Amino acid sequence: MAPEPSRTEASALRSYPLGRNRSHVRRPRSGGQARSASVAAFLSFLWPGLGQRYAGRPRAALRYALPIVVLALAALLMVVFALGLLATLIIQPISALALVAILVLVGIWRVVAMHDAMAGLLSREPQARKRAMTVFAVLAAVVVVSHSWLAYATWTFHDAGQRVFVGDGPGGTAAPSIAPGASAPPLDDYEVPPFATPETTASRVSILLIGVDSAENRDTMLTDTLMVVSVSPETGSTVMVSFPRDIADFTMSTGAVYQGKINSLMTYARRYPERFPEGPLGTLAQELGYLLGVPIHYVAAIDLDGFRRMIDLAGGVTVDNPKAINDPTFAWADGRRGFQLSAGLHHLDGETATAFVRTRKSAGDTDFDRSRRQQQLLLALRSQMVRAENLPRIPELTQAAGDTIRTNFPSDRIGEFLDLARSSEGLDPQTVVLGPPYALRAEGTADYRLRFDMDRLARKSIELFGSDSRYASQ
Repeated sequence: MAPEPSRTEASALRSYPLGRNRSHVRRPRSGGQARSASVAAFLSFLWPGLGQRYAGRPRAALRYALPIVVLALAALLMVVFALGLLATLIIQPISALALVAILVLVGIWRVVAMHDAMAGLLSREPQARKRAMTVFAVLAAVVVVSHSWLAYATWTFHDAGQRVFVGDGPGGTAAPSIAPGASAPPLDDYEVPPFATPETTASRVSILLIGVDSAENRDTMLTDTLMVVSVSPETGSTVMVSFPRDIADFTMSTGAVYQGKINSLMTYARRYPERFPEGPLGTLAQELGYLLGVPIHYVAAIDLDGFRRMIDLAGGVTVDNPKAINDPTFAWADGRRGFQLSAGLHHLDGETATAFVRTRKSAGDTDFDRSRRQQQLLLALRSQMVRAENLPRIPELTQAAGDTIRTNFPSDRIGEFLDLARSSEGLDPQTVVLGPPYALRAEGTADYRLRFDMDRLARKSIELFGSDSRYASQ
């Protein structure tokens, strides 16, 4: 039996009178067939099934397109309405592995759909066939590379999340004492269970941010950066409160007076564990929360050296320096001395940004100014991280975050807070530094220290936190 003529041949035959010699029928050029095969492959590259529809195979088109439509709709709904849920799924091991597998399978499905779309349109002429296969190979390579990158980015989120959120596993323990001359404790020594649990998901959540300097040329544990970030899920409002390191002689929750400076409390609690059963970090969080008027539930320790790397990976940060800085005593990691920065807008790399938040001996500069710069830099980095040009750097940024941050914040709430951040986008956090008039310089002391004006502090706490403040009921 003679083979059935193709659709193109049949059309050509109909254009000739009956009985005319079929040897005179003009067949379509092989180049046109190659272009048709390439177009079909390209259309299924854009969306599986489009190439089959172009080739006149509607059933095959539906078969290839439908699974991708379902997945795309699910992904779109998550991005638009439940981005936080997607983030939570990425962090959890089982769901993260499933997402990686889905990305790989979708990539394979696209390649199969492209090949199937072009297979019936390939020319028998070697050169035309070669051109069509070259187009297919290029498109397939794009699919493989892009899906491999997406799968890798997803897995880096998961890997970083497993290292950042340390409060989910077995309870951490307090860091051991630092022997004289020993190096600063690693970031993992800050892994502790949550201190308290908010009463409901609508309750205010407060997180203590502390700076950890683990650079090779440092031999002490620094808690000079003490910042509380408090979020109200009901209103979406955020408050950032910095405690100057020289606050001293304050009343603790036990009623006793701590006569040292606040940045030494962790070391003191570590030295006398029988008096501070909550451990060093737990003690610091408890007493800062008591002073501020709201309980602190979680802690996030940020390694300053890793923070510098994150800023570089994000392409630097832009800050508006309120006044000129000229600190001749500032010590760089490479041994240089001195740091200068004029007033106004500056785009800072990681090293310069770190100097910006650490310098404190410029003329007219104070610890209060440094605390304000720390708040300013955190907000600037947040803005820089979400810029579109940083999308290709997502794997490196997430890995850097995994090396830089440790928190006992529960990972199953990260999605909730991401959704909250999106809903409150455009609302600037309220920033406060508890220097004067809330803390005033103590008179008659051998060293520089600040003492709280408790009446002013209580009024400020009520202003910031309303009925959530313990001072509101006193």
